[in-house]
Amino acid sequence: MLRLDADHVLRLVQPGDGAALARAYTANRDHLAAWEPVRSDEFYTAAWQEQQVDQCVADADSGRGYRFVILSDDGEIRGRMNLNNVVRGAFRSADVGYWVDASRLRRGLGGHGVSALVRFAERDLSLHRLQAATLLDNTASQRVLTRAGFTVIGMAPQYLHIAGEWRDHRLFQRILA
Repeated sequence: MLRLDADHVLRLVQPGDGAALARAYTANRDHLAAWEPVRSDEFYTAAWQEQQVDQCVADADSGRGYRFVILSDDGEIRGRMNLNNVVRGAFRSADVGYWVDASRLRRGLGGHGVSALVRFAERDLSLHRLQAATLLDNTASQRVLTRAGFTVIGMAPQYLHIAGEWRDHRLFQRILA
């Protein structure tokens, strides 16, 4: 568990997080809609989220991905930080993804969380490179990434299907060791 600030910690997703994740996603449904794929109503249920928790745990056990939750001191999930698509061998790379609860924006949680992911990727996973992508108009996430040492490496047309459309994304990377 990593302390992000006086009120929040970062920890790996663990069995039993499904109900809390369902509450967090439901509370942030409108906030996240512009930045994520279209979600079915089932996505917001504790049962569906617990199935995803099982996949997160299996991915961490196999080294394929590491999904974290941002926990507030009241025990509620206030966001996610993810290292996805971990590749070993000559590439030693992963993709970074994250979101922060709408009620916790502009408190530095995104920056603290991304910095913690960078330290974890370098220290614990011995990765060489991290990549992240943002929508072209997501300047807040672009600032978070830039402050965490990521640099722009290009633009990917129609990169991800977000909010029902194929959207262009700005690509970032950070070289670690």
